[in-house]
Amino acid sequence: MVKILHFADAHIDIATYGKHDPESGLPIRVLDFLKALDTIVDTAISEKVDLVLFAGDAYKDRTPSPTFQREWDRRIIRLPMAGIPVLLLVGNHDISPASGRAHTLQEFDTLQVPNVRVLHKPELLKPVDLWGLPLQVLSLPWVFRSTLMATLQLSVDENDTVNEEIEKRVTLLLENRMQELDPQLPTIFTAHGSVQGAVYGNERTVMLGKDLVLPGSLVKDSRLDYVALGHIHKHQDLNPGAHPPVIYPGSIERVDFGEAADEKGFVVAEVERGKTSWRFVKIAGRTFFDRLVRIKTRDGMMEKVLAALPIEDRIADAIIKLTIEYPRELEIFLDEGLLREKCANALEFHLIRRPQEEARLRLPPDQSIASLSPMELLSRYWSSIHSEPRQLDHLQSTAQSIIQAVSGSGSAIYPDVSL
Repeated sequence: MVKILHFADAHIDIATYGKHDPESGLPIRVLDFLKALDTIVDTAISEKVDLVLFAGDAYKDRTPSPTFQREWDRRIIRLPMAGIPVLLLVGNHDISPASGRAHTLQEFDTLQVPNVRVLHKPELLKPVDLWGLPLQVLSLPWVFRSTLMATLQLSVDENDTVNEEIEKRVTLLLENRMQELDPQLPTIFTAHGSVQGAVYGNERTVMLGKDLVLPGSLVKDSRLDYVALGHIHKHQDLNPGAHPPVIYPGSIERVDFGEAADEKGFVVAEVERGKTSWRFVKIAGRTFFDRLVRIKTRDGMMEKVLAALPIEDRIADAIIKLTIEYPRELEIFLDEGLLREKCANALEFHLIRRPQEEARLRLPPDQSIASLSPMELLSRYWSSIHSEPRQLDHLQSTAQSIIQAVSGSGSAIYPDVSL
């Protein structure tokens, strides 16, 4: 049995939302990601795992600043110093599509850091490559579609069959590697990419598109004992209750409001041949709230808006987005100052106003405005603005009185009206 810690999509240089920390000079959101990474490293050391496997995307930027590289390296190097070997898989945010460019994890290869190995090409690692661990690892780092097309000598004119051909070639490559597996040893397959059937954080199912999408049958092969994936930020098991577990641990912190409801963390797994157990370890992380309020009338307007906010204890240090939809005529009754006061302790508060315009009155094709009396037009107008039924009689009666007072009769004010 080999005990591993599997995490992915660290993106430690994401600095959206919040300000800079005056002590470190780093963006507060970067510190959030680094804190999550500290939790992962601390857990690996305290639980004495045999191997840490990172499944790609250390950064958001393919050319991270030296400061962010320093912070990443400081944390990763703690693992080999504690006697824990590390595998670092190259993800799409770790490599440039331009030929010949170094990837963001290059320094570990260049400096030949002991007990750290960077997986930058498809390969099969045996125990001799894995510091003597009784394990074999099959790796598939991120491969750009354009690079695959060039390698496979596929032209743009063949675009309709490109995905099918790429999938076929990659599947064949991995199948050939699996023919070399030792059936007595547990096998881990690690890949950075999309798998058919996976779900993004915003609930869109992965479909074939511009990038390689691995078939579900490939990752669920019984010759595998654990599939360690990266790239999709939503934690999920694509083979629930069956062997092998096919796991996306998800990103280690919430990246944006699309991940507000997602749980964040990493996986600790005990991998054996034909039998693997695993558990998801949650990281609390920064709290995001994404709320939408629809207002239709002035009655209780601000009470409804305030009720949509989190309770006071949960507002502190959270990132909050409040979207309010309301009829444009209620704009003056929206107390933005009060809302900002209520959210003063939030790390960041975003208020999005969406004033709604009423739909214009439309007549049937066989009618024209000129064919209707003012009272008939008013009646249709009240209906178009969704006036309450109890108000309609009063509105019509008041309008009729005004018309009679001005014209001196019940006839139309403008008998020759033409609009």
